[in-house]
Amino acid sequence: MSAPDTLDNPLFARIWTFMSSRETDWLRDRRRENLEGLSGRVLEIGAGTGSNFGFYPDTVTEVVAAEPESRLRDAAVSAAAAASVPITVVASTVEALDSGEPFDAIVCSLVLCSVDRPEDVLRQLFALLKPGGELRYFEHVASAGMRGGLQRLADATFWPRLFGNCHTHRDTEQMITAAGFVVDRARRGHQFPAWAPVPVSEFALGSASRPA
Repeated sequence: MSAPDTLDNPLFARIWTFMSSRETDWLRDRRRENLEGLSGRVLEIGAGTGSNFGFYPDTVTEVVAAEPESRLRDAAVSAAAAASVPITVVASTVEALDSGEPFDAIVCSLVLCSVDRPEDVLRQLFALLKPGGELRYFEHVASAGMRGGLQRLADATFWPRLFGNCHTHRDTEQMITAAGFVVDRARRGHQFPAWAPVPVSEFALGSASRPA
């Protein structure tokens, strides 16, 4: 069976639209950092409301932004019209994406947590990228200790239903390397203080390449 082009989730769309309209300076700075130095033709997956669009440098010649949720996609189209680089928003999941020529770079921002089969998606992203191209990622990731236990509990109960299939306890960087990418630079950090009982506190931000 072929993958669906769209995955509408009205509840999550309302929640994410509200949240993305009130992003903190910290989160906006991480988005900007994730896109710094990009150039050429870029694929962004799970574009949401287009929160990244204002941060693409003018060295980017084209962005293809895939967003399967129709309400979020409508907001992304409006954001694309105001962007300083050419952005085309398409109705597609990663699995159903038909991109034509391979991309110079692929951008993932807070999206690998929500795909059903992240290992398969990352292998497909590897195939969509030019040899020597970059995968830029900014993702919340699995934590150790008590927060890791909180993440596993959240993932097994209410969190994926409320937040568009988001799973907080994923070893995303390990899956990136298992798909064939080579991590060139990366760092970890926390969005919230260590004592705060928030399952999406720890993040990984980095760049991985497809070997030439």
